[in-house]
Amino acid sequence: MSFVAGNYSEVPLHFAYKRKSVNYEHKETFHSHLGVEILLIHQGKGTMIVNNNRYDIKPGMLCIFQPYQLHHLKLEYDEGQCFERSLVTFEPTMFESYFEKWPSLHTFYRFMYLGELPVPCLYDTGDELHILDAVYKSLDNQLPMLSEAERYEEFSLFLVMLYRSIQHVWNQRTEAGLPKLALRQNHQVEHILTWIEANYTLPFRLDDMAKSLHLSPYHVSHLFKEATGISISEYIMARRVHQSVLLLTTTKKPISLIAEEIGLANSSYFCKLFKQRMGITPHQYRKKWARTNEHPTPVPSKSY
Repeated sequence: MSFVAGNYSEVPLHFAYKRKSVNYEHKETFHSHLGVEILLIHQGKGTMIVNNNRYDIKPGMLCIFQPYQLHHLKLEYDEGQCFERSLVTFEPTMFESYFEKWPSLHTFYRFMYLGELPVPCLYDTGDELHILDAVYKSLDNQLPMLSEAERYEEFSLFLVMLYRSIQHVWNQRTEAGLPKLALRQNHQVEHILTWIEANYTLPFRLDDMAKSLHLSPYHVSHLFKEATGISISEYIMARRVHQSVLLLTTTKKPISLIAEEIGLANSSYFCKLFKQRMGITPHQYRKKWARTNEHPTPVPSKSY
């Protein structure tokens, strides 16, 4: 089951429990999130790239992606392989007050979204995997019964329990423990991503981006290509398609309106672009998603 909250000022959380992808339907380029993403992999095989480092994707793997941290998943679907994961993406500052009652946990919480993490992925979660799975499953069971007013409190309790479990895994799997908080540097590529997030629904002009970031157009392009392996234009297209997937699966908006909302006035071009990247048309994707989610959790009309 999935839940997508559309606006970080309302209910700032995107949640899914044991979401499955098969037959190459999960196609991603480099991407990032406004908030933190915590990804628990139940099944899957492939490669993940984070901070220019490669990690093998394996069952039981726990990944923590910090705000605007670029990452890329390349999955293998040979011999009927399935990619199954539970995930939550959220704006950490919106929930921080719930952690302040527990100083040790609060310090860990801040470190996980502000600090320089030695690794973004933990393997062999072992017995803790069942505990993490139970935390995700508990929220998944609760969601259908919650009113809008109850959701924020339930999300807060879920995150507290999740971070308590992650803290235990972290202490068991990292020899250094929790170092003194050293703030992550907001690298220039993250400034570029921030600009893209604010402007990807508008016509893209490299000169406008470069001027806003006080960099030359060549320097902006070179920095981004060096960090991601793709061009800024390619990333913006991928970001638009990613947003369109969320709108297709969490709203009933017509495809022509979705095309406009992601910055493509020509709906025919949008359908062509979507099929190139996802293998099927937007209409086919929406129907396929509806068949596999017969009882979806109600969500707001806007989605992140």
